[in-house]
Amino acid sequence: MTIDQRPGKQDGGATGHRSPGAALRALLAEANAAPIMGVHDGLSARIALAEGFQALWASGLCMSTVLGVRDSDEASWSQLLALVESIVSSVDVPVLVDADTGYGNFNTARRFACKVEGLGGAGICLEDKQFPKMNSFVGDGHALAPVGEFSGKIRACKDAQIGSDFVVVARTEALIAGHSVSEALARAEAYREAGADAIFIHSRQRTVDEIAEFAVEWAGRHPLVIAPTTYYDTPIARFRELGIDGVIWANQGLRAAVTAMHAAYAEMWRDRGVTGIEPRIATLKQIFSLLRYDELEAAEQRYAGLIS
Repeated sequence: MTIDQRPGKQDGGATGHRSPGAALRALLAEANAAPIMGVHDGLSARIALAEGFQALWASGLCMSTVLGVRDSDEASWSQLLALVESIVSSVDVPVLVDADTGYGNFNTARRFACKVEGLGGAGICLEDKQFPKMNSFVGDGHALAPVGEFSGKIRACKDAQIGSDFVVVARTEALIAGHSVSEALARAEAYREAGADAIFIHSRQRTVDEIAEFAVEWAGRHPLVIAPTTYYDTPIARFRELGIDGVIWANQGLRAAVTAMHAAYAEMWRDRGVTGIEPRIATLKQIFSLLRYDELEAAEQRYAGLIS
């Protein structure tokens, strides 16, 4: 953690005196479809916080994308952890980290969980696909791990954590893999029994229907999280009716950035200049404010004179 560069740090931030895990647990305990913003680096994390988000999702897709590789375990976990560190050290709100499948077996999963906890992450989310995984929105080849094997990963991560508040979310990809809601429910219950602190039910259907069916059957027995990437036009009120505890806007920030950069670069290439885009892009003053250059300037005035 940096000393006081993080937005919100001066007034205790969103976590206050609570651990990151406790802050995330409290947010999910409200059962009010808490919005969790997907980010991919320290800058996107700062922007999300500046716009009011109280919890962040360190997205595997987005972090892989900014590294220039595909969301198919092409990035090493050390590369991803470097981005996680930049996110966690930039803000004072809980960060839930996408851990994909745990990068192998129970041992790699628990080692990754320990690394995230050591960096100050609020928790990790493991998905029950086989390693290496493919992004859930690409193709149909999404083989699931055996329930017992995945349950072992969950238990290994829970046994390895240092603080009692660290959160382990179990994400079932049963619906992504084409299985029934009944199969998704059976897997989710097994993961709950294995010690998962929350369940992430994932779907790529255009409507919320199968998520709704799952949520009704789940009946609030454990915190429930979703990522409505494809059924994005479902009102937040509907998620609240279904008892959804957390709603992850997983990749919209990255996609917005890609659109903006394409448009800006295309205009600069076409015009061979920046006159046209300059009024529409962030000023350097805005960037400096976001990164709190004012704090650095004040610190320099305070401390530089002490150097003999």
